[in-house]
Amino acid sequence: MSASAPLTPLVTLFDDTPGEPLPLPPALAALYGPLSLPPPAQRSPHIFANFVSTLDGVVALDDPNHAGGGDISGFNQHDRAVMGILRAVAGAVVAGAGTLRSVPKHLWTADYIYPPLAADYQALRTALGLHQPPLNVIVTARGDLDLTLPVFASGRVQTLIVTTAAGATRLAQHTLPPHVHVSPQPGDSVAAASILRAIQDAQPTERILVEGGPHIMGDFFAEHLLNELFLTLAPQIAGRDTQHNRPGLAEGRIFAPAAPLWGSLTSVRRAESHLFLRYHFPATR
Repeated sequence: MSASAPLTPLVTLFDDTPGEPLPLPPALAALYGPLSLPPPAQRSPHIFANFVSTLDGVVALDDPNHAGGGDISGFNQHDRAVMGILRAVAGAVVAGAGTLRSVPKHLWTADYIYPPLAADYQALRTALGLHQPPLNVIVTARGDLDLTLPVFASGRVQTLIVTTAAGATRLAQHTLPPHVHVSPQPGDSVAAASILRAIQDAQPTERILVEGGPHIMGDFFAEHLLNELFLTLAPQIAGRDTQHNRPGLAEGRIFAPAAPLWGSLTSVRRAESHLFLRYHFPATR
């Protein structure tokens, strides 16, 4: 590893991922090992998600002072570095309004999540022909957003707000910067397929990364649109009770026992007691 990112390499315990290895710069290759992604199908982007979960399946705490994923991972640096790699290969990153409220100062870029490897992430994007930061896609049904937040106001990223017609009407009451665009969708909620269409209409891309939240993940699973899940398993027990709503990976949808969704394990890596798992799911776009 380079002096700017003194992380020990992930230990590969199992890897049976399809596709061709991506052109990782030396520092990223030393950290992660080979990273293969299947080529996108014709006119259909590769959709992959990244989440961190506790051992008991909690992906977010219901504490306003501890609402981000850092409290779930223990602010693990390997998790952040891997998240940076996944953002570096994505043309767009999708997050919900609830996720934005939990990390209001966030930008969905590789260098933001793990600055020590910023130059290496940029080298990877350049090798992939990605010369701008990923499109930051914020999904909101109501259009109730703080437009002074960096993802909208900083000008560092192109931002797409995918919302309903009612949400678009609410947003139209504000003057938006030229790098922020609104894509209204029919109905009173925003389907996962609508998110994908809005992205491809605004900025066609071969790879789309979904970072949540849990209801968006539930929609992507329910609509069978997700190709892969990268899941960091953090070695903590968060717990639940009747007074604390602590969501799991996919919320708002029921699959088992009538229609369970089974994934295929394709990779297992380890950094001390954190596991970095990768699952393939059959998408039906």
